[in-house]
Amino acid sequence: MKLSILDQSPIGTGQSPAQALRNTVELAELADQLGYTRYWVAEHHAMHSHGGSAPEVLVAAIAARTGRIRVGSGGVLLSHYSPFKVAEVFRTLEALYPGRIDLGIGRSAGSSPIESYALRGTRGTAQAVSSGDDFDDKLVELLAFLDGSFPAGHPFHDVVVTPTGAGRPDVWLLGSSPRSGAVAAQLGLPYAYAHFINPAPTRAVFADHRARTGGTGTAILGIGVYCADTEAEAERVYATQRAFRRRLTRNDVRPVPSPEQSLLELADGDDPLGAERFEFPRYVYGTPSRVRDQILAITEATGAEEVIALATIYDHADRLRSYELLAQAFALQPVAAV
Repeated sequence: MKLSILDQSPIGTGQSPAQALRNTVELAELADQLGYTRYWVAEHHAMHSHGGSAPEVLVAAIAARTGRIRVGSGGVLLSHYSPFKVAEVFRTLEALYPGRIDLGIGRSAGSSPIESYALRGTRGTAQAVSSGDDFDDKLVELLAFLDGSFPAGHPFHDVVVTPTGAGRPDVWLLGSSPRSGAVAAQLGLPYAYAHFINPAPTRAVFADHRARTGGTGTAILGIGVYCADTEAEAERVYATQRAFRRRLTRNDVRPVPSPEQSLLELADGDDPLGAERFEFPRYVYGTPSRVRDQILAITEATGAEEVIALATIYDHADRLRSYELLAQAFALQPVAAV
């Protein structure tokens, strides 16, 4: 089983966004040493709870501080940007860190309509906020820039993507719906499914992707993982995610609460996660053996060959420990620091 990490750079109550970014780099260094396969950073905008608004910058910082692990975006929200610019940025990263860069592409806006409008390079009226309807065209254009595959006569046929001579980063399509899996299969792209966002159709999504690719397509399962030395400690650490999730249902995006504050907020019994009834939980938590059993049950049912885990954990030391225990549970092979 390959294990990877998706980091949303959570900002805890009383913590600074700058510290959240430094925590991300430190966790990436640990992941590199523990034997994780890849480390992806997310893109969010105008949120007090998440520090990562520029994944390409974090990718560069992490790649500079690690020596083996693949580093990438989870993902670049292409609807906001020029495919040519994204191609140049990630070609530059690939030139600096050859063979280690993943370009994960997402369809989500990652922000409210007004922030999406502010992110656009070209603007019409205030009502002309991108709905993401141009995403498919932009994705095809991005691949053509990276591969140099525009047909003769195309306006971009002679455009040079610099730096020339650099390799092509691995391009992944990220998604949380059956449609994204179908697009990945159509374009021959590896696919990462955000089970933690939309757990209802997970089995069907993987089955459809497998059918469309004849079983040759690569698909990653994204799931929340909260691991601790004891069940009681796992419950305490996981309380942060439960309270944070409840806040999101109320459009409350304050910094991530501490476990103690989370338990106070959950004391009234209103826990949206506790009411969920999906085939597979969107988050798994517990001791290493319990977490391992839960993950294996999902991957065996779906055929996912890799898991990318994320964790909204208030205390940085608890988050480091969670990923350390997860690596031990799956017997990842530690690698000497470089």
